[in-house]
Amino acid sequence: MAPPLIQLKDIALTFGGAALFDGVELAVSAGDRLCLIGRNGSGKSTLLKIVAGLIEPDRGSRFVQPGATVRYLPQEPDFDGFATTQAYVEAGLAPGDDHYQAAYLLEQLGLHGDENPAHLSGGEARRAALARILAPDPDILLLDEPTNHLDLTTIEWLENDLAQRRCAIVMISHDRRFLSNLSRATAWLDRGVIRQIDRGFSQFESWRDDVLAEEERDQHKLDRKIVMEEHWLRYGVSGRRKRNVKRLAGLHELRAQRRDYRGPTGAASLAAAEADKSGKLVIEAKSISKAWGDRPIVDAFSIRINRGDRVGIVGPNGAGKTTLISLLTGALAPDSGTVRLGTNLEIATLDQSRDSLDPKSTLSDALTGGRGDQVMVGGKPRHVIGYMKDFLFTQEQARTPLEALSGGERGRLMLARSLANPSNLLVLDEPTNDLDLETLDVLEEMLGDYDGTVILISHDRDFLDRVVTSVIAPDGGGKWIEYAGGYSDMLAQRGADLSRQPAKAAAAEPAAAKAAPSPATAPAPKRKLSFNEKHALETLPKTIAKLEAEIADLQKQLDDPQLFARDRAKFDKVSAAMAKAHDELHAAEHRWLELEMLREEIESA
Repeated sequence: MAPPLIQLKDIALTFGGAALFDGVELAVSAGDRLCLIGRNGSGKSTLLKIVAGLIEPDRGSRFVQPGATVRYLPQEPDFDGFATTQAYVEAGLAPGDDHYQAAYLLEQLGLHGDENPAHLSGGEARRAALARILAPDPDILLLDEPTNHLDLTTIEWLENDLAQRRCAIVMISHDRRFLSNLSRATAWLDRGVIRQIDRGFSQFESWRDDVLAEEERDQHKLDRKIVMEEHWLRYGVSGRRKRNVKRLAGLHELRAQRRDYRGPTGAASLAAAEADKSGKLVIEAKSISKAWGDRPIVDAFSIRINRGDRVGIVGPNGAGKTTLISLLTGALAPDSGTVRLGTNLEIATLDQSRDSLDPKSTLSDALTGGRGDQVMVGGKPRHVIGYMKDFLFTQEQARTPLEALSGGERGRLMLARSLANPSNLLVLDEPTNDLDLETLDVLEEMLGDYDGTVILISHDRDFLDRVVTSVIAPDGGGKWIEYAGGYSDMLAQRGADLSRQPAKAAAAEPAAAKAAPSPATAPAPKRKLSFNEKHALETLPKTIAKLEAEIADLQKQLDDPQLFARDRAKFDKVSAAMAKAHDELHAAEHRWLELEMLREEIESA
C-alpha cells in the first residue's frame, strides 16, 4: 500500500462545549478520490480545514509528506488585496509553477482575468477560486462544495478536468452525480467518528443503511442483556446473598454504555403548507419575449403548465433562468406575448439569496419575524421550537446568530421560511444548495407528495432526474425548449450538452450559410492558434523529453534478467508503466507534429 501523502491521527475537537470529533483517523494517498459525507453541522468543513492545516485540533496529529503540495478550496474565498482575478489566481502559484496555467484555466472557466474581485457574482467567485487551486497542479486537492453556484456546463467541465488529473482529491459536495462520477472511496463522518470504505459514493447509501441496521441490532442486544443482568440482581440467589461485585460492575458498565450512546440524527420533517387546490390550468404562456437592451433573453416562448406538473429550468449562468421564471409567474411583464395565470393560485417562493438574512439576527427571530415565539405555518400558529425541530435544529440553537450557522443549516432555514406559507405553486431557486444527502432525500419525497405544482431552477442533475416531469433548456438567441422527462432525458433528446447547440441546430447552419450571400469584399478571417494550442506547442517538447527519460528508467529495470523470478508483482507493475508511457509518448509526439504543421500552414498563408 502506498504511504499516505497526508494523515490525521486521533483528532479531537470541542466546539461550543460539545465534542465535534473524538479519535478521528484519516489517511489520503497518491491518486485517492475520497468523498467526505456527513449531516449538516457534523463538522465536514471543519475537518477539511484541519486536513488543510487551517485549524488546530484540541488533540491529535497531522502529518504531510515532505514536499507534497496541498491546495484547499473554501466555500467562501477571500479576495481581499487583489485588484484582478488574474492576480488572485497567480498568487496561488508557487515558484516554478507554469503561469500559463493561470490564464488558461481562467479562459476555460469563462473569465478574462481583468475582473474586479469585489464585483464578482457567486458563480464567478467560485470559478476564480477553482482556477487558483487547479493552476499549480498540486499533489492533494481539498474541495469544499466545489459545484456551489456553478452552472451545469461548468460542473461537467470540472468533472472532466478532475477525472484527468493524477492528484489525490478529498471532496465535500451535495451533488450526488458529481460524487458518483469522481469518488472511489467514501469517508462517513457520523457523530464525531469516521467510518471509511474503499467504494465510491454510488454505493454509500446502501452501505450506510447496513451500518445503521447493524447498530440498531447491537443496541437491541445491549438492551436485552441489561434486562437479564437486572433480573439477576433482583432475583438471583447469589445476587441477593453475595452481591457479586464483578458482575455488578459489569451491569454499571452496560448502563453507562447505553446512556452514552448517541443514536443517528433523525430525518428532517419537511412539509409544505398547502393552500386550496388551484385550477387545472396553472400557467399558460403564448409567444412571450423579453430583451435587455439588444440582447434577447426570451424569444417567442410558449408553454402550458397544469396542476401537478414539476418543471425544471436549466442553463448556464446568465442565460435568463430567473427572468423566465419571473415572466411565467407574472412578477415581470413580457415585452410581447401573453401570460395567463390560473385561478386560485397561491405562490410560495424560495429565495436562495442568503443576503436577505440578517447575520446578526437569531434563528428564532428569522422564523418568527421577531414577533414572539410563534410561527404561522399554513395560517395556523405553531411554537417556534417545535417547527425548528422539524428542520433538524435543536432547542439550544434558537438564540444562535445566523452568522454562526453552516451553509447547510442556512439552506434548511430558507426552506423552513418558504414552506411555512400556504401554497399550491412552489417556485424554488436552487433548493438543494448546501443540503445534506438525507435532507435532499426528504425534500424529494416532500415534492413528490406535494399536491400542487412545482417550478424550480437547479444545477443538480440527480435531483432533476428524480423530481421533475419536464425540463426547459436554452437553445441560444433567447430560444427555450421544453423536453419531457428529467435532465438525462433532456440530454438524450437534445443530442448535446448545454455548452453547445443541439445537433439539429448545428446541422442547419451550413444550409443557412449557403443561402446567405456573402459580400465579395469581405475577406475570410485568418486562422490563428488558440491559447491552448500555443501553450501545447511550448510545453509538449518538455513532456516528450520527460516521457523518454521515464521510459529509459523503466527499461533499465526490465533489463534485469532476475526481476521476473525475484518480484513478479514489480515486473508486472513496471511493464504496465512502460506500456502506458509509450502510449503517452506516441500521443504527445503526434499532437506536437500536428500543431507544428498547423503553425507552419498559418504562417505561410
